[in-house]
Amino acid sequence: MKRCLSITNALLFCMFLAVGCGKGSGNDPITPPPVTPPVTDTTTFTNPLLSSGPDPWVVQKDGYYYYTQTLGNKISLWKTKAMSDLKDAAITTVWNAVPGTAYSDDAWAPEIHFINNKWYIYFAADSSGYDETHRLYVLENDASDPTTGSFQLKGKLVEPSNNWAIDASEFDYNGSSYLIWSGWINSLGGVQNIYIAKLSNPYTISGSRALISSPTNDWEKNGFPVNEGPEALINANGNVFLTYSASFCGTDNYSLGLLSLKANGDPLNASDWTKSSSPIFTSNTSGGAFGPGHNGFFLSPDGKENWIIYHANSVSHPAGDGCGDSRSPRMQKFTFNADGTPNFGTPVAINTAIKKPSGE
Repeated sequence: MKRCLSITNALLFCMFLAVGCGKGSGNDPITPPPVTPPVTDTTTFTNPLLSSGPDPWVVQKDGYYYYTQTLGNKISLWKTKAMSDLKDAAITTVWNAVPGTAYSDDAWAPEIHFINNKWYIYFAADSSGYDETHRLYVLENDASDPTTGSFQLKGKLVEPSNNWAIDASEFDYNGSSYLIWSGWINSLGGVQNIYIAKLSNPYTISGSRALISSPTNDWEKNGFPVNEGPEALINANGNVFLTYSASFCGTDNYSLGLLSLKANGDPLNASDWTKSSSPIFTSNTSGGAFGPGHNGFFLSPDGKENWIIYHANSVSHPAGDGCGDSRSPRMQKFTFNADGTPNFGTPVAINTAIKKPSGE
């Protein structure tokens, strides 16, 4: 009997402890210990910026960046204050390809520019997948914000030779506006060159095109002989450079070359341009950056840093099928060498922490 009483007392004592330990002060429930959230680094980002994005382009105005890329049957704009957060940007479709027209398909490499207080988008398109019909077109919007208002087709950029043309871009130099693009020398194709012409206004070519670069070096002929995606870059001293993409985009050897205009040179005169003897931006095969090319440039929000945006494939495409949507947009800071030429370094490996642009 005594043993049973002892057991009973022990059970009562345990119940008392359970009740006492199961309560806080008063009738409040137990407060669990605080959980420390994992540390999130908000000062860096990683490439790629998006999972897909061939032919990336960005322009900045009034504290915002407007980004676009090849989508095939439409043109959309991403609006953001921080390019490192592009994946979270609002997206607005501003133009759709029109069936049954000469520009109904394959809308490639759109670029948005702010010229004379209006927005212009240059792009190439063809008729229902017939690549040989690719020509250049331009859209216009007079709204202060290009994601508002509406873009109207101003028409085809008419050039006397009327040959195949893609990858148009505009730049200003010494008070004149110029259009640069990639095109065939005739209707037979086979070789893509870089051409330039003056613009009398944002949607009208003045005079005939001038050939300023052809794929003459071995590193420009991998897959096919190609010079495409020309982009102007003018440094703080007023030196003019054109980057361009060389070799077939489907190969891992797709890379960037450089044209340099001599001081006070004439952009329409091929002899005033000097081509780099070797590519200036090539694959990082161990870092998931194959075939980097078709780039653009922008400044950090505070205007203190120069950045390049480009596309690349994350895996090798030895069969030459790397021209599709597997190409993704990436960006990284660059500097200028002592002679004024740009130094892009090596494509940063994917998933590597990169310090965000200054001012973000």
